[in-house]
Amino acid sequence: MNSGGLLQELDQRQPQASRINELVSELERNHPCDLNQQRHQLEGVWELRWSSSSQPYLQVQPWLQNLQVLQPSCGRGMNLLRLNGAIAPLIGVAVIAELTLEPPQRVGVRFQRGGLIGPRIGSVQGRLLTAINQDFPAWLDITVLSEQLRICRGNNGTLFVLLRRDDLRAEDLVPNVQQ
Repeated sequence: MNSGGLLQELDQRQPQASRINELVSELERNHPCDLNQQRHQLEGVWELRWSSSSQPYLQVQPWLQNLQVLQPSCGRGMNLLRLNGAIAPLIGVAVIAELTLEPPQRVGVRFQRGGLIGPRIGSVQGRLLTAINQDFPAWLDITVLSEQLRICRGNNGTLFVLLRRDDLRAEDLVPNVQQ
């Protein structure tokens, strides 16, 4: 898969939405995702690098890490917002979800808990999470997937481009939450 043009555009100070849409459409045509064969590539920590959303929490900012932790093998995932910097990642705002794979491209999402999570000290992680009553179906269509790049479209039509964060481990980020 040749995603070099998209990666170069994402590295620009102000990526152009029209150019990103063009490059994404080309990748979706030429390299469609098939979760029947690629489900293992979903596992891991992904960082949002571009979004078509106007919501502030879905915008890429240099001072903010917008992470998505996917563990479909365990049926769970988490969206995590935390500040950039040496000390800043110690606390974040998280939404934990149950994931179901619906090949060839869909991942069903049922949000379960949300709130603050703190640093892990040994096997204990601080957290202040509350239950979420989700009364609508949510999903992501994974349209392009490789070891380093994930492109998806949400149930509201939002386009997301994410890059894998090999320096972060899902097990270190997702708190063990009992229902």
